[in-house]
Amino acid sequence: MLLAVDIGNTDVTFGIFEDDKLLTRFHFSVGAYRTSDEYGMLICNIINLKKFDINSIGHVIISSVVPKIMYSFRKAIMKYIGCEPIMVGAGIKTGLKIATINPRETGPDRIVDAVAAYELYGGPIVVIDYGTATTYDYISEDGTFEGGVISPGMKISAKALWNDTANLPEIEIKAVDKIIGKETVASMQSGLFYGMVGQSKFIINNIKNETGRKDIKVVATGGLGKIISDNTDEIDIYDPDLTLKGLQILFKKQGGR
Repeated sequence: MLLAVDIGNTDVTFGIFEDDKLLTRFHFSVGAYRTSDEYGMLICNIINLKKFDINSIGHVIISSVVPKIMYSFRKAIMKYIGCEPIMVGAGIKTGLKIATINPRETGPDRIVDAVAAYELYGGPIVVIDYGTATTYDYISEDGTFEGGVISPGMKISAKALWNDTANLPEIEIKAVDKIIGKETVASMQSGLFYGMVGQSKFIINNIKNETGRKDIKVVATGGLGKIISDNTDEIDIYDPDLTLKGLQILFKKQGGR
């Protein structure tokens, strides 16, 4: 079996695959100061609680945007899982042509999502990841990663509201029915939600205009992507497991079975 690991700025998300099938997923917070033993125990305990045998995991692939935890995390995988993980980064086979000015600057999470979107849904396609940052990436019909847009995610924007103002409270981020809020919390929720809906519509439509392709498919992923995709006609598909699927596809492209 394959353990696919997506290390984001906030959470570490895991998926266990048998062949092409995602059997289970789980996650925990990044934890910048955890030791390799702490990571190893967390991973093993959760896998055991989900009734899987650690010894049945023969391969691990990792995408990470948090370099400072990688020494401890990689050591944990080697010590507790017993294998050398494949790292998504420069030199990995993707099947995509990266047409950005400096391909090495493109985050591994964006590459993983782009591979999954193109392989599963074809091109031309825009893939949106509503994570800590919100990313919009365009992959052409022939599988060229042309570039994209990076903006603050809703959680970053929300934290800025309550951390950098004296009187605004911490709130739950959620979809709201009316744009005009009658009190402070509802007004903040409206701004965060409709602000992201409006941003998504504007960026998607302008990518279509700039490329001259009105037939572009749009796929979204990420924890908050569901509430946006449900309220945005411009998004065609919401796939919560897109990144994990991309890691499994990349593993196979490296010759894994």
